[in-house]
Amino acid sequence: MTTQHLLDDRRRLPLRTMANKVPEATACFWIIKVLTTGMGETASDLLARLLGPVPAVALGGLALGASLAVQFTVRRHIAWVYWTAVVMVSVFGTMAADVLHVGLGVPYAVSTPVFLATLAAVFGCWYASERTPSIHGINTRRREAFYWAAVLATFALGTAAGDLTATAGLGFLGSAALFAVAICVPALAHRWAGLNAVTAFWSAYVITRPLGASLADWMAVGHSRGGLALGLEPVTLAWTAAILGFVAYLATAQRASRRGVAAA
Repeated sequence: MTTQHLLDDRRRLPLRTMANKVPEATACFWIIKVLTTGMGETASDLLARLLGPVPAVALGGLALGASLAVQFTVRRHIAWVYWTAVVMVSVFGTMAADVLHVGLGVPYAVSTPVFLATLAAVFGCWYASERTPSIHGINTRRREAFYWAAVLATFALGTAAGDLTATAGLGFLGSAALFAVAICVPALAHRWAGLNAVTAFWSAYVITRPLGASLADWMAVGHSRGGLALGLEPVTLAWTAAILGFVAYLATAQRASRRGVAAA
């Protein structure tokens, strides 16, 4: 076989420029995901109160851009880099939904279907380009761009949906209970009704947002609104500490796994 034949064969192979950039959807993944949603909710409200809405949104946008730039630069999944980006998407996604409602006066009943349509458009473009929005093949820049666009849309949609149910009479605790039940539906449908694994994953991913945000809001808001009145600062710090603990565990496990592979 000549060198030219080898080059021709390489051109026919699918381009895989990176290892998969998204972690496996383990129990730890879902726990951290819910924690980031709650932390993003209270951190967004806290920043808006301390800095004002406009500076808070600007700061959140810059931090999101920086975290995603680092995420796109690395060529494999790194726990700290990935989850930092998720946290910043959570904070900024909350701000995006809140700006529409508080700043522009758009009702949650309007913004929720708008964000739903946005998410559907992202998935439509992703599927048309890559034939599947699976998280198991995020190994090119284009797929990674689709993935993070979908993540951002899910956070905005989840924020609007959670606030819609909370203000519609359920309250934060009622909303948390509603979405705690709802998040079980995709798993059960996948297990017993043959729901596609990709659809089940993204359905649960959307629901984690209002679930975590409703829990965090319930812990932070005053008794007059049916909450525990713990305050934004303590809740934000507590959920941040929990995120750091779980991500540190994942990062340690990731390093141990790489050492084991290298030694094999």
